[in-house]
Amino acid sequence: MARKTITADEIRQTVKDENVLFLRLMFTDINGIVKNVEVPISQLEKVLNNKITFDGSSIDGFVRIEESDMLLFPDLDTWLLFPWENDHGKIARLICSVHRPDGSPFAGDPRNNLIRVVNEMKEAGFTSFNIGPEPEFFLFKMDENGNPTTQLNDKGSYFDFAPLDLGE
Repeated sequence: MARKTITADEIRQTVKDENVLFLRLMFTDINGIVKNVEVPISQLEKVLNNKITFDGSSIDGFVRIEESDMLLFPDLDTWLLFPWENDHGKIARLICSVHRPDGSPFAGDPRNNLIRVVNEMKEAGFTSFNIGPEPEFFLFKMDENGNPTTQLNDKGSYFDFAPLDLGE
């Protein structure tokens, strides 16, 4: 099923029809933590024209104070009207990529890096990808004071026929 492309005009119309008062501009820091800049809907045209700035030096792993100005470029296809509202109106969100003041993609933005790598793979002739997170963890023993140690909780290993570890 093909994804529907959303236009700026459709967003403007939805804002009007649904009484949207605030827009959350979401992006991810270099550690994978979702960040959020919320703006009043009066700033919609600035949002749609990639003119919303924020202080990148306040985000871990981004930039120094001397180069702190960053821009948010929204991906219109990520438009979402949240299903809740308060007494005054609704809130919507757009997921953004982070750019430098000159408009170039910021190298510390995971979204920009994913887009760049996918494009490089397409140029190399790859037409499909199997990409996803692989969460893993270890369980550690606690000491007599309840503090974690560096000793593993069990001796389980990969690909055992039967679960041999305490985490199963």
